[in-house]
Amino acid sequence: MIASVRGQITDLGDDYAVVEVGGVGLQIYVPSLHRNELSVGEGTRLYTHLIVRETELTLYGFSSKEERQFFSLLLGVKGVGPRLALAVLSTLNPHAIRRAVVNEQADVFGRVSGVGKKTAQQILLHLQDKVTVVDGLEPVAAMDDADTAVLEALTALGYSIVEAQAALQILPKDAPQEVEERLRLALAYFSN
Repeated sequence: MIASVRGQITDLGDDYAVVEVGGVGLQIYVPSLHRNELSVGEGTRLYTHLIVRETELTLYGFSSKEERQFFSLLLGVKGVGPRLALAVLSTLNPHAIRRAVVNEQADVFGRVSGVGKKTAQQILLHLQDKVTVVDGLEPVAAMDDADTAVLEALTALGYSIVEAQAALQILPKDAPQEVEERLRLALAYFSN
């Protein structure tokens, strides 16, 4: 098992980073939440999970041990492979996952591209006895029609699903329910 990798980033792709360690470039798939923080030429440390298949060895890297732990837990869910587990961690950080599990909100996992209602429920059931309870976890707000429309508009404008969800999360609780106004407020997030 390769538990962690420390080295210099020599290349970045849409969903991976190449980290040079001792003269060897390792292609490591990373969640997009972390991928956006990486830059070529910088040093990094990634906590890794190695997947061994007949024809390939694939490394997945995470910014924290907790992220890596959630990746391993997600792999235990029937129908969830490494790519889907990575998609979950590209959309939801460990705190959001823990909050969704503690508050029994399977619909939160349904927000992840590629996760249907049945898989979302399986993720919730699988993680329920494995996630520790932390005080002060508030339920994740369910997405209403206005927020769904804003999310779709932002992704149509070229923002990633992660960026769009981050913009939605900063909207004030008293924000108007009109789609146009919510979209304007969400776009203000990107101008800061």
